[in-house]
Amino acid sequence: MAHKIDMEVIRQIAWQAGKEILSIYNDADFSKVVDFKNDNSPLTLADKASHEVIEKGLKETYPELPVISEEGREITYEERRDWPYFWLVDPLDGTKEFMNRNGEFTVNIALIKNRKPVLGIVYAPVTNALYEGLVGEYARKIQNGQIQHLHVNNKNDNRTAVRSKSHPSKEEEEVLKRYGVVDSMAVGSSLKFCMVAEGKADIYYRHGPTMEWDTAAGQAVLEAAGGRVCKNTGDEIFTYNKERLLNGSFLCLG
Repeated sequence: MAHKIDMEVIRQIAWQAGKEILSIYNDADFSKVVDFKNDNSPLTLADKASHEVIEKGLKETYPELPVISEEGREITYEERRDWPYFWLVDPLDGTKEFMNRNGEFTVNIALIKNRKPVLGIVYAPVTNALYEGLVGEYARKIQNGQIQHLHVNNKNDNRTAVRSKSHPSKEEEEVLKRYGVVDSMAVGSSLKFCMVAEGKADIYYRHGPTMEWDTAAGQAVLEAAGGRVCKNTGDEIFTYNKERLLNGSFLCLG
């Protein structure tokens, strides 16, 4: 990797962002304050607080690397299309899970190199579980001082699927049947990628639209654990920094 990234620094930024999120989550007055963005998606005080921590931390440590964040300013395609490296951030993935108070929301930080995620951190503040992956090197989970190395199951049948809590679909049923799924669980946010990376599930299919910052960190963790993410149900790889930062359907396999 041309840019030497200090994982400990990125971890600290994610932990700090998680701390800010929890201070709002645990405050009954603040956790209910919700704005709505232009596309009617909810925006909490926690989204904003986390964004500020991450953007400040990344810009101070790696001033040469640009940042695209869900809560940052919109950057035109002309400005970003030739970036070889950039950070792609979702300061609070799973805002609905945050509002439903089920704890299944995450902080997502990914490094994109030539349109592919090469590093990812997915941090779940409520359980204090941090998943990190360096593609081609390692994937691991750090929780309360314990380190667990992550590897996918590599199962060919009797698969377990992980599904979206907020976005079920008819198409999903058909794909899961085709891949020999016998059991499933529902989890919020990018934790679904981590369940496959951890071997708790074997497959995750998403039919509806997502944004690039929703998937990049989770994809890096999963691919570092030996899994893969492809477009729809084919073998075409899933790339980033498209003209529109909108993803189509994708399939994650362990």
